[in-house]
Amino acid sequence: MSVTKRPPPKYLNPYLAGFLLGLTLLASFLILGAGLGASGGLARIAAFAECAIAPAHTRASEYFGPWCDQPLRYYLLFMLVGTFLGGLTSAMFANRIEFKLERGAKAPALLRAMLAIVGGVLIGFASRLAAGCTSGQALTGGALLLTGSLVFLICIFAGGYAAAWFVRRQWND
Repeated sequence: MSVTKRPPPKYLNPYLAGFLLGLTLLASFLILGAGLGASGGLARIAAFAECAIAPAHTRASEYFGPWCDQPLRYYLLFMLVGTFLGGLTSAMFANRIEFKLERGAKAPALLRAMLAIVGGVLIGFASRLAAGCTSGQALTGGALLLTGSLVFLICIFAGGYAAAWFVRRQWND
């Protein structure tokens, strides 16, 4: 019995995906009167968890306090959950789910995991400090042609290239 390999699944054309994302952003502006982002949904989940554990402390918090009554009633939370479930569903139908740690041959698994966790915590903290995440800045602020968002996009790409220069030795395969 011979096993035939299937060709790798095709991805959506990036230009079509970008166009569809633009339509989604336009629909968000027209229907909700607001743009898109992801960190707001995560912050609401954190407020819900903290309110469940320490409600008095959470209500006294200047940041989470106003959300304590109904932290999960927020449109970006539904967008976040829908994005996750949509991506998971797409990956399942295309047989692209594989649990592995992406890393270069010279990067130990523990180092890669620790760098990913530290990077995730830093970007999460920075997104709440800036009152918005990279997707909110890039999509919503870019669509509104906000100067700060456009400067942010330039800086995020420049910072990514600069950081890649420092860690490239970990990925030389």
